[in-house]
Amino acid sequence: MINEYISDLKQEFKGYNAQKLKQDLLAGLTVTAVALPLALAFGVGCGATAAAGLITAIISGLIIASLSGASFQVSGPTGAMTAILILLFQKYGLNGVWLAGAMSGIILVIAGLLKFGKIVSYIPSPVVTGFTSGIALIIAIGQIDNFFGIKSAAADSSAIKFIHYFQTGINPNWNAVLLGCLVIATMLLWPKKWNSIVPSSLVGLIVALIVKMIFNLPVAVIGEIPKTLLPDTRLNLFSVKLSDLQGMIMPALSIAALGMIESLLCGEVGSKMKGEKLDANRELVAQGIGNIIIPFFGGVPATAAIARTSVAIKSGSQTRLVSIFHAVGLLISMFVLGPVMSQIPLAALAGVLMVTAWRMNEWENIKYIFSKRFTSAIFKYIITMFATIVFDLTEAIIIGVVFASFMFLVKISNMGISIHEVDEKRFSEKNGMSLTKPLKDVRVVYFTGPIFFATVKQLNTQLADIEKTSVLILSMRGVPLIDTSGVQALDELFHQLKQKNCQLMLCGLQPNVREMLKKSNLAENIGEDKVFWSADQAIAAAQEIIVA
Repeated sequence: MINEYISDLKQEFKGYNAQKLKQDLLAGLTVTAVALPLALAFGVGCGATAAAGLITAIISGLIIASLSGASFQVSGPTGAMTAILILLFQKYGLNGVWLAGAMSGIILVIAGLLKFGKIVSYIPSPVVTGFTSGIALIIAIGQIDNFFGIKSAAADSSAIKFIHYFQTGINPNWNAVLLGCLVIATMLLWPKKWNSIVPSSLVGLIVALIVKMIFNLPVAVIGEIPKTLLPDTRLNLFSVKLSDLQGMIMPALSIAALGMIESLLCGEVGSKMKGEKLDANRELVAQGIGNIIIPFFGGVPATAAIARTSVAIKSGSQTRLVSIFHAVGLLISMFVLGPVMSQIPLAALAGVLMVTAWRMNEWENIKYIFSKRFTSAIFKYIITMFATIVFDLTEAIIIGVVFASFMFLVKISNMGISIHEVDEKRFSEKNGMSLTKPLKDVRVVYFTGPIFFATVKQLNTQLADIEKTSVLILSMRGVPLIDTSGVQALDELFHQLKQKNCQLMLCGLQPNVREMLKKSNLAENIGEDKVFWSADQAIAAAQEIIVA
């Protein structure tokens, strides 16, 4: 992995010159403008501080980008991670967030070394879409307090918290609501063509800050932003107890799973945009190392961010220096703009997060699934979305994948079995040969679909209805796979036919199926001379058996 990393770096910076450096610098400044309001919002949104969000963006921008599996990935705090961290913060506080974050980093490094990089490709698209929508709901629900300027009790899940609002009611601070709505309106009305120059989220925060200061509105603000990367509050291993580690295992797994999914999905999007391949396993290791280090600076867990990555690519990024330049830009902002940023209203950040949550939804995929009325996809989407806001995020992914697997199992369990007598006239015309004896006692069975535990009963039932035959030919060209239950069923069929003096023949075996039959010795028991490439060859051989 190290040699590949060095080789990729040499290729990435081959022919690097002043012009490319200028492009990277300008792209980095553009990403800084996008990342600044999001870092502040996500830091506050997960229960930490705006400074924690900035520190996360800076450290991840420097470390993760340097080790990344591609030149285009830009990492930092994200909305998806905010959704899981807010619940973790409510249960365990900041120490729990830091400890779980560091542990998740270790898990990600191990996952990368074990080459788990392809795992995202096994998660169905409707499950990912439902998961994303669920996260968007968690973010929006988590910002209700800041948006309305209130303080509500913590809850075990976003669904319970949302229900509590209806039970206890909301007594809003209308000044906060005004600022939140002002940010939302600014972000929605800001022209898209201007967004590439000045991000709408940044404009929204500036407008809200100006209004707040002019009218001296009494609303909660971000508060002091320390001018240091080593704040007083950060992870301290000497204060960690063994019981703390045991209690953080599941939260760490959740963070690692989310980090893996989001980073690799971001990599897929970036790969298509830039035409560059992502080394998924190295990306996981980079994300892991970054998340191990970040808590010791007081930051929160980070992942690759699609918004920042896409902006970097569209701005003409050439190398991973873009992420490093954006991190330096954020660092300068922390020292220069700290006093100004400390006065940003929390309601304004809530507005940014609510619009971000809305835009997170994969609306194009959602529209496609529902407009085409793909029933199974709709159920996968809805079940995963609701599981995400009711249960732990990792459990939601598992529920979605399990349900999708069950639906797939049901769909493929209806194996096609078609039983035919030999059409002697058609056989003669096709093969240019006349049959020496009628083959009325020969049956050809055509299979379509896998032969596995879910289809074995169907196979046994339909083959049991076959009338007395001398030769039974199983055409298996349409069988992509067979499991041990399927092999066992064929073995039992072979012995049953043998007792009835009926010869079993096989044809059109796929490589995987042939290998399974070979391992079980079934092919040997049937006889290699009874296994053919096509049904026509098997029929011709059956004629010789009957004549003999």
